[in-house]
Amino acid sequence: MHIEFPYGKTRLPLDIEEERVQGVLVSDLHHYKAEKTPEELVEDALSSPIGSEPLSELSKGKNKVVLICSDHTRPVPSKVIVPPMLREIRKGNKDADITLLISTGCHRETTREELVNKFGEEIVEKERIVIHKASESEMTYLGILPSGGELLVNKLVTDADLVVAEGFIEPHFFAGFSGSRKSILPGVASRTTVLANHCSEFIADPHSRTGILEGNPIHKDMVWAARKAKLAFILNVVIDSEKKPIFAVAGDMEEAHKEGCRFLSSLCRVKSKKADIVISTNGGYPLDQNIYQAVKGMTAAEATVNEGGVIIMLAASNDGIGGDAFYHQMADEKDIYKTMDLFLSRGRNETVPDQWQTQIFLRILMKAKVVYVSQAPDNIVEDLHMVPAHSLEEALAKAEEILGNKKASVTMIPDGVSVIVEE
Repeated sequence: MHIEFPYGKTRLPLDIEEERVQGVLVSDLHHYKAEKTPEELVEDALSSPIGSEPLSELSKGKNKVVLICSDHTRPVPSKVIVPPMLREIRKGNKDADITLLISTGCHRETTREELVNKFGEEIVEKERIVIHKASESEMTYLGILPSGGELLVNKLVTDADLVVAEGFIEPHFFAGFSGSRKSILPGVASRTTVLANHCSEFIADPHSRTGILEGNPIHKDMVWAARKAKLAFILNVVIDSEKKPIFAVAGDMEEAHKEGCRFLSSLCRVKSKKADIVISTNGGYPLDQNIYQAVKGMTAAEATVNEGGVIIMLAASNDGIGGDAFYHQMADEKDIYKTMDLFLSRGRNETVPDQWQTQIFLRILMKAKVVYVSQAPDNIVEDLHMVPAHSLEEALAKAEEILGNKKASVTMIPDGVSVIVEE
């Protein structure tokens, strides 16, 4: 069998004996063909909003408008989404003072080059763009979250007359799905708020998993925060493997989001195919730029790898680790069980940066070994309790060596962030 896996901006091929392959878990999302162009899908969504007045009506009389946009870590096709949103806002109020607020959450700042790549030169030159920073000095207190944490949100949002957001909907490994309410929390919230929402208790909750919204405490916090921050309108898309929109929803931040999640769920749920070795990716660039983000793709493999098996994770990681705290939580303690116990002992307001990602990574490592194919230095990969490899063939050989079985069964997940693997 010949198969290719997205890796950075390229693809890694693999030829493997077909009798070893238990399954190739691929979302039907990648086979879905929209009957309209991305631009037409977006226009249709804007003209038929769900649970809301049109954006042009909402913007009437609204002078200070904040349009929350995703950052460089998300493959949101903003060049298709943002121009019609700006047009609709100005259709309602041609003199509206609009700010594009980049929802970095706790990520690093987005560079100008990344902004141009995302929006195009014209928007970067003409529009006011502000990069969110999760520092307390720029925040407004809006109350206590259901989790018990303080809700502190970027002052530009709380000072606005109208708050709207663009984004995309994909399976999310602990929020259930991305999109909508995540534009507020964690997007433009304070570090304190994000830490409370991402506490060890919530991460450990069995409802805090890919594709689950009902009963998910993290999702509940996020919806509450978005309502408090008065997120009035969203335009979210679902994208295919080429990062092109194949579905679009607009309107109320809950009702429109639910419709998008329903569409996505109908295409991306796949049955687990248990195997000793599972190969997964983060879908290539831009989601596989660092090791931190690669944990997402590993969770798809976690759901289908045999206990004591091996996960081969492909992620270019050309941008490094992705978090100093994440690195030290893994590298400074050799006993992963001791680190997990420490996290689980912490209360909701005692969470430290990157703890949630490390907690999920530890959970994966407690089930399977991870062989990591990337551009990251070997010593860094080893510090993070993984086995480094520099090609898919080398990784497979190392996995077979770990298992002591050259004919070990294999399941392949070409895009680990686009599937909901049901055990």
